[in-house]
Amino acid sequence: MEIWINPDCSKCRSALSILDAEAAAYTVRRYLDDPPTGGEIRAVLARLGLEPWDITRTGEPRAAELGMDAWPRDDRDRWIDALAANPVLIQRPIITADDGTAVVGRSEQAVRSLLR
Repeated sequence: MEIWINPDCSKCRSALSILDAEAAAYTVRRYLDDPPTGGEIRAVLARLGLEPWDITRTGEPRAAELGMDAWPRDDRDRWIDALAANPVLIQRPIITADDGTAVVGRSEQAVRSLLR
């Protein structure tokens, strides 16, 4: 498994605690320091079954600066490019499993769903 985290995020720390308690094998990607490419974001979105606006933190000041609330939902590439250029906008934590599944691990239930 790989988990995209911001170490300052309580949801990320909680997900790591669950993975550690279950002795899960994983690697950590501090995505603010090592931002995903547009291609990686597309791949994760496919695994999640979501659209880029579904994993965008629209409450972030950077989203307001970009005016993302007014962006149309039919320009997928624009959203993905914005996430790649501004990783702070990516919802966290995102966990990808070796079997091809992935979750946005904001709840204990979501994290545990990858451990079954």
